[in-house]
Amino acid sequence: MPPVFAFALAVMGTAVLVRWCVREVQRVNAELDEVRERATVEPVNCEALPTLKRDPVTGEYRPD
Repeated sequence: MPPVFAFALAVMGTAVLVRWCVREVQRVNAELDEVRERATVEPVNCEALPTLKRDPVTGEYRPD
């Protein structure tokens, strides 16, 4: 096979691979954007959280 044909095949293969990669990246980013839009974080009420005190026997922190 002449080098020109081999080079042309390599260029076409590279173009196909790059096109597939671009489409895949766009698909994944679209999925991530969709998940980000759905994921809403609710504010946390700090007064509702239990406080922790250290257990003098074990040294571990436990809910008050």
